Amino acid sequence: MIRCKPLLGTFVEIRIEDESPSFKALDEAFLAIEQVQSLMGFHNPDSELSQINARSYLKPVRIHPRTAEVLTIAKEVYLQSQGIFNCGVGYRLVEAGLLPRHYKPNEYSFGGIEDLQFIEPSLVRSSLPLCLDLGGIAKGYAVDQAVEALLANGVQAGSVNAGGDMRVFGDCSREIQIRNPSKPHELIQIGSLTVGAIATSSLYFANRNTSSTSFMVNPLNQEQIEFSESYSVVASSCVYADALTKVVSISRNTHHPCLNYFSAQAISIPNTQSL
Repeated sequence: MIRCKPLLGTFVEIRIEDESPSFKALDEAFLAIEQVQSLMGFHNPDSELSQINARSYLKPVRIHPRTAEVLTIAKEVYLQSQGIFNCGVGYRLVEAGLLPRHYKPNEYSFGGIEDLQFIEPSLVRSSLPLCLDLGGIAKGYAVDQAVEALLANGVQAGSVNAGGDMRVFGDCSREIQIRNPSKPHELIQIGSLTVGAIATSSLYFANRNTSSTSFMVNPLNQEQIEFSESYSVVASSCVYADALTKVVSISRNTHHPCLNYFSAQAISIPNTQSL
């Protein structure tokens, strides 16, 4: 059974391989994704993420356990990548017109994920104003939560694919096809995935003209970066695959030490037209 819905700024496809698929499992998997989108969406001024950005430097903000888990993982990847992954660069994307503006220009000097502290497991406060953007990690987390919902409802095998952020579980496999950076409408098959997750970062479908800037920001120097190749990461869970693609694409290092720490592997596909 295959079902597809527009969520997370893309189309999410859920496949269940069981002979007697559970419609309840499918519904709960999509609900899990919708909750992640509701809690952590930057575009929604009422989301928990927006509340953290607006108020956490003024007073503690109580958050949902799922939001807390994503922030905890974001801090972990920040530490292991030595700052290459930092979702505190949202303000740079706001300044570039790539994210909506929820604050007045030049009003704040923003901190990063390292300035967000947990007072309790679901209570956070920041030492500086924040403009966090979880777009580089929350989609992978949503995929994982959908898989967990399927497993909790007795689904034995299947996959969840959110625009290329994919996790496969159980006794099934999926062919892995990645867009050719030289010809993005063509697909390159790189193998198959049985149990695990894969995510890809690229700029070949960036929605911008020649005068605008990239949506990929290097937190170490706060500059937008450009690259023509694509970077994919295979990991046990999609949240780590999603986050680590940013580490690899920013560092241009498919052997970055944090990949080994998270038991992940990276793949780079060059743009032959740029060589």
